[in-house]
Amino acid sequence: MQTVRSLFIPKWSSDVRLEGKTAIVTGANTGMGKATAKDLAARGARVILACRDMTKGEQAVSDIVKEVNGAKVVARQLDLADTKSICLFAENIYNTEKALHYLINNAGVAIRPYAKTVDGYEAQFGVNHLGHFFLTFLLLDLLKHSAPSRVINVSSSAHAMGKIQFDNLNGEKDYHPVRAYAQSKLANVLFTRELAKRTEAQGVMAFSLDPGFVNTDITRHLRRPLVDVTKIFSFLLKTPAEGACTTIYCVVTPESQMLTSGYYKNCAAARCSRAGEDDGTALKLWAVSCHLLGIRWR
Repeated sequence: MQTVRSLFIPKWSSDVRLEGKTAIVTGANTGMGKATAKDLAARGARVILACRDMTKGEQAVSDIVKEVNGAKVVARQLDLADTKSICLFAENIYNTEKALHYLINNAGVAIRPYAKTVDGYEAQFGVNHLGHFFLTFLLLDLLKHSAPSRVINVSSSAHAMGKIQFDNLNGEKDYHPVRAYAQSKLANVLFTRELAKRTEAQGVMAFSLDPGFVNTDITRHLRRPLVDVTKIFSFLLKTPAEGACTTIYCVVTPESQMLTSGYYKNCAAARCSRAGEDDGTALKLWAVSCHLLGIRWR
């Protein structure tokens, strides 16, 4: 008998190998990022775990090496809330890696109390969008050099509730954690859309995706003493490995079956919200993001 939960779990698998390929997975020390890194390592890829906490990052490397014979995995320090850390991470990648085939922007913070990044941006917008936007900008030359390559941005179905509040990106006028999270996830989709236009000719594809509701540390702010949302909806929660499936799908599926700028869910192409298809907003967000970060990205 089919359970309710089974309706949300994609029935997809692939035996594609990735020997000779290099991938970066942000937020790979735990949860879905770690599951993604493990799967890629099992396929023969060299995987760089980009982690804010290096103690947890090294533990994740140790775990993967124990579970995957011959795993080629390393941990590198990356704090997406600090542009200096992002610059140092990118410099290290250029100094140590000859190629980069997959940049998986997986890390994120969700529905948290108001806070700011080191550079003064609201934390959810700053980490989920600006941090990955800047990281992609810095690593794009290596991705182009390694083409065909892919940028995979982990968004959420919550993007459909989002609106880019250009007059209140930092939430200083009015902050609501769910609204700020939805804005950051919509920004992931819009960033993907504009990035794909600019890089397709150079052999770099870009995708965004909804992994579903996954039981990971990112849900910790939903856990309250009186109402733990993760327990109420536990029958819908995916494991980290199940949540990682659509990310892996976007890595290994042949180019001919993928649409750059596409949005994916449950290991298949899906429709994002109307707001996620707004090219005008995507272009404006691109320009504003460049301005905030002090970069020129044509």
